[in-house]
Amino acid sequence: MTSGISVLVTGGAGFIGSHACKALKSAGYVPVTFDNLSTGHARSVKFGPLVQGDVRDADAVVAALRDHDVRAIIHFAASAYVGESMRNPGLYYDNNLGGMIGLLKGAKTAGVDKIVFSSSCATYGIPAQLPISEDCAQV
Repeated sequence: MTSGISVLVTGGAGFIGSHACKALKSAGYVPVTFDNLSTGHARSVKFGPLVQGDVRDADAVVAALRDHDVRAIIHFAASAYVGESMRNPGLYYDNNLGGMIGLLKGAKTAGVDKIVFSSSCATYGIPAQLPISEDCAQV
């Protein structure tokens, strides 16, 4: 039974995260959006509470997990613009790697052991088949 189970959705105020929140709500979960609103929008948070915070801040993650009795995490909070990443790789390293580290530390401290890590939005090379599956070779 999923009724009332809280799921933290990092980046839940963004395009993909907000749609994940809608699907979670439709399935009977309580989506808790955790977002720093650097690229997401508070107006996109319609299906559960918004906690404004940064995944790099493990203490803020712990507080959100505990305050909302979260049982699982879906992680969408990452920078994903290729051109910008080439111009400012340090920012991407800090946000994407540092964010994952902060999230994992917070989850461990709060005792949350179920995490879905969103795959890259980009693939590289020429796929051997379309649509591209998880195990599709790229050359």
